Amino acid sequence: METSILFLPLIASIISGFFGKMIGDRNSEIVTSLLVSISALLSIFVLYQVIVNQYEENIIIATWINSGSLDVNWSMLIDPLSAVMLVVVTSVSSLVHIYSIGYMSHDPHKPRFMAYLSLFTFAMLMLVTSDNFIQLFFGWEGVGLCSYFLIGFWFKKESANAAAIKAFVVNRVGDFGFALGIFLIFYLFGTVNYSEVFQQIPTVIDQNLSFLGFKVKAIDLICLFLFIGAMGKSAQILLHTWLPDAMEGPTPVSALIHAATMVTAGVFFSCKMFTYL
Repeated sequence: METSILFLPLIASIISGFFGKMIGDRNSEIVTSLLVSISALLSIFVLYQVIVNQYEENIIIATWINSGSLDVNWSMLIDPLSAVMLVVVTSVSSLVHIYSIGYMSHDPHKPRFMAYLSLFTFAMLMLVTSDNFIQLFFGWEGVGLCSYFLIGFWFKKESANAAAIKAFVVNRVGDFGFALGIFLIFYLFGTVNYSEVFQQIPTVIDQNLSFLGFKVKAIDLICLFLFIGAMGKSAQILLHTWLPDAMEGPTPVSALIHAATMVTAGVFFSCKMFTYL
């Protein structure tokens, strides 16, 4: 059931994106809205299980990377925080899908739009259910890519193209810092799995690194780099300039990206790290 929450939006995106012309606009809208709505209902049930029965699980979907000391699984971690975010992401996304049926009714490219929305939902779900920094980064970059597609959906408008490129570039600045933080985590701890990293923190708490000619505590440097990534995704000051221009995308995009999902990724990440302390 848990994996269905993750894969239903991906299936919806594939059907609408690759077979949208074959099945027609209306069927694309129905399929994507229905599958994402089912995902939302399943998420509510999982949250109920977490609240009532203290259900927690780490479901291994597949082995992703196994090279030397780097061992990364594609997994689905269910805990109280991720269960709440599953409900937030899927419920908001399902409402946006349904609203888009009417809002985009006169657009000639409805299947492509619905496919982007569903793909964005899948990437966000990957982010909030990760149990390691690599999977988190995959979802992190996935929502950034989908935001570029959605903001620049009306690509024949120069302003939409400019806004999409601006959002993409500004987010890459933050993501570069985020990637440096993950590299440092693997360099220091030899792993990228949340539980293993936080178990080892006491052993490196006083370790220093040389950075730009200064000696800095390794933990402080990691936190700084990761926070830069969170700043970019959540449009905080200095890396906030992409957000106003992103309004060039269709209104449902603003509801999905700006109001409840992508810009909460940085907040979610900060909360996630605190749950392990």
